[in-house]
Amino acid sequence: MTVTSAPAPAARTSSPWPLTVILAGQFMAVLDVSIVNVASPVIRSDLGTSGSGLQMIVSGYTIAYAMLLVTGARLGGRHGGRRLFLYGLAGFTAASLACGLAVSAGQLIAFRFLQGAGAALMVPQVLSMIQTSFAGAARARALGLYAAVVSGAAVAGQVLGGVLVSADLFGSSWRPVFLVNVPIGVVLLVLGARLLPAGGPSRHRALDLPGLVTLSAAVGLLVVPLVLGHERGWPLWSLAALVASAVMAGVFVLVERRVAAPLVPVRVLRAPGTVPSALVVFGTMTTYGGFLLACALHLQGPLGDDPLAAGLTFVPAAVGFTVVSLGWRRVPARLHRWMIVVSLGVAGLGYLLLSPALTAGNRPLLAAAFVVIGVGLGGAFSPTLSVGLAHAAPEDAPDVSGLFVMMTQLGQVVGVATFGTLYLGSGSVAATCLALTGTILLTGACALPLLRRRDPRPATP
Repeated sequence: MTVTSAPAPAARTSSPWPLTVILAGQFMAVLDVSIVNVASPVIRSDLGTSGSGLQMIVSGYTIAYAMLLVTGARLGGRHGGRRLFLYGLAGFTAASLACGLAVSAGQLIAFRFLQGAGAALMVPQVLSMIQTSFAGAARARALGLYAAVVSGAAVAGQVLGGVLVSADLFGSSWRPVFLVNVPIGVVLLVLGARLLPAGGPSRHRALDLPGLVTLSAAVGLLVVPLVLGHERGWPLWSLAALVASAVMAGVFVLVERRVAAPLVPVRVLRAPGTVPSALVVFGTMTTYGGFLLACALHLQGPLGDDPLAAGLTFVPAAVGFTVVSLGWRRVPARLHRWMIVVSLGVAGLGYLLLSPALTAGNRPLLAAAFVVIGVGLGGAFSPTLSVGLAHAAPEDAPDVSGLFVMMTQLGQVVGVATFGTLYLGSGSVAATCLALTGTILLTGACALPLLRRRDPRPATP
């Protein structure tokens, strides 16, 4: 016999502290994607790391993070989001300490993979707990804060990395970029154990090991060549891995048709707005990841900025993204779907302005372009999440959050690889900006189905 107990009712809360704790964890996880980039030259010199070893130090976190996100989401659904968030946070904090104390490149690579695994357990629970703990205007506000954290942490990582490496605290060189997570992680663990709502696990769902294995393999075979391939001139193994990724994705679809509890149930994908919203999130984060990398390379290359100055240049984009993410819910609800499409067009205009600004080194125009980009992406990201999550039942919250978190992370990886390769290969910032513009406009086309149907009233409160 199989026990099929229903999940516990969602616990609604008005306290700001649980949201603060989970968003702080989200901030640390996103921060560690970019903070190591600034420290990488010093790490290479200090540890005598090879070029390929340095790539694995920088990218190992992202690889493990992307591969295990869906696994973390399903485990959260089985055992409770609070428990998995705390487990992931504990693993992330311990791995950060180990990274900061590493004495060889091999150790640092291994600990970076463990750090990414901890983040993969922690991060999917954030959206899931927002979905189950907040409703109505409170949920919209929480999603706005979530979007602001995702954007701000990516920029903060570059700035904070430059500050910590330049400060060389107590002669510790690059180590504080990892050790800074430790005291924050310990505080969050104490607060999380006291403040986070328990939430009910969905033990009636099987773990779906075949689905987890095939999807993790498909994502890994996609992410690894995208992260490492362009640095190595796209060797044969990287192209073979991309082909194998497509094959494994097909195998995953076949496997999911034969299991009783698929990773993403069909009813979730059929919910109004879910698939178009997921595509918009993917496209938005693809251009955002490519924008951050291409601009950072151009600022520190032809324009001659140091890492800290380059990181500070992105602040107007982060401010624009944050302000709109926090204020979009003041727009009348009937306009939210139109807001997504219009905002993507605004972001396209910002990417067009980047080309003359970067080519001429025109700093005022560059700051204006960054603000326009931040406003456009912020105006699209939060409303898209709201539409995509609107019709998910509480018991489906882990699966839906896993889908959107995976699209967010994969979008950034694909953007970094695609637009980084384009910029490094062509040396043309104008071509890169034109490609960014075309991609965001294509993303706007993916959002058009959201306008053609007015969704029914959600079935769940």
